[in-house]
Amino acid sequence: MGLRTSWVESANAPGCEFPLNNLPYGVFDAGQGPRLGVAIGDRVLDVAAVDHGLDAGLFAEPAWNAVMAAGPQIWAALRARLTVLLGDVAHQAAVAPHLVRLEEVTLGLPFTVSEFTDFYASRHHATNVGTMFRGPENALPPNWLSIPIGYNGRASSVVVSGTDVRRPWGQLKAPGADLPHLGPSARFDLELELGAVVGLPSAGMVSVAQADAMIFGYVLLNDWSARDIQAWEYQPLGPFQAKATATTVSPWIVTKAALEPFRVGPPARERPLLPYLREPGPMQYDIALSVGLTPEGGAETILARTNARELYYSAAQQLCHHTSSGCPMRTGDLLGSGTISGGTPDSRGSLLELSWGGTEPVRLADGTERRFLQDGDRLTLYGAAQGEGYRVGFGACTGRVLPALPQPAWTQD
Repeated sequence: MGLRTSWVESANAPGCEFPLNNLPYGVFDAGQGPRLGVAIGDRVLDVAAVDHGLDAGLFAEPAWNAVMAAGPQIWAALRARLTVLLGDVAHQAAVAPHLVRLEEVTLGLPFTVSEFTDFYASRHHATNVGTMFRGPENALPPNWLSIPIGYNGRASSVVVSGTDVRRPWGQLKAPGADLPHLGPSARFDLELELGAVVGLPSAGMVSVAQADAMIFGYVLLNDWSARDIQAWEYQPLGPFQAKATATTVSPWIVTKAALEPFRVGPPARERPLLPYLREPGPMQYDIALSVGLTPEGGAETILARTNARELYYSAAQQLCHHTSSGCPMRTGDLLGSGTISGGTPDSRGSLLELSWGGTEPVRLADGTERRFLQDGDRLTLYGAAQGEGYRVGFGACTGRVLPALPQPAWTQD
């Protein structure tokens, strides 16, 4: 399938991330309050204002949760109708007045996040981190090749692209020290991830195929991580405050339907998975990913380029496993893939890996170096799937690091 042409001329331009093939969903504010929108070229369409053919109540709230909860038939009907409205010139006169330039709007969180779970699904990332801390012979935990490992995070700290992120305070323990101290993280990091947005709830265990049908779409995701806080706290129960500062997501949900042409199979399996986790077909996606760092007042340096197809476990497998205990999933649940890293040094999706734990500084375009993030650094995640003559993109996912807040007097001796 090639480019689907639209009467919105900018949607047909080479390299456009939002052609008619995409139609990602977001929330925008053009000065009259937040509205549900779909991106097309360099514009956003006010979905509630056009003849969408569906219950108007689905678009009453400034979040896509009601549409997600309505199920796959409604998802397909809305996408089909929008494709006609934006593709057939006969609808141009009626629809064009409800288009706004993207540069003139403020974008908001596209859905209300019910719960957030972050996984650890890239073998290269898990191997790199494990090698740093346990040596290459014990890099992967014994369970890693059998189970999608994850932890339950904080939905309350999920923010939309463009939101500043404050350097966190936490308990830190210096090498050789007997006891920890309270201080701002000195090893603050990014994680280049893909987030799956759950559209349908569950009650009881679901199969991989059923889990795939439950997924509404995907967002880019940066799971900001304080590595020094994490090192002291993670045993025995895993990540906690080190991951609770913020999780940034891109403002557009790229639907699963838009990504169908880009499905690919998983990396080679070292050992068979248990039957409940076996895929009925390709479940990963060929999505090129990259992350750039822009220091305050400087130019951007692309730190890494990788691909979502590197994930050992798909979002559908993660969701299936999440329900295996009977854990109910809700509309608006967000599943982070975990850092996506490739097999080469320039495809590592975190500074922890890129600087190899801080021992190999990364050189930026301005000649400065980074082991971990400095105040004022702006991180930008990019992602797009390349079709024949078109791209399906996510838009930028950005966040800037602000200095830690002053230490409250009551926390000092």
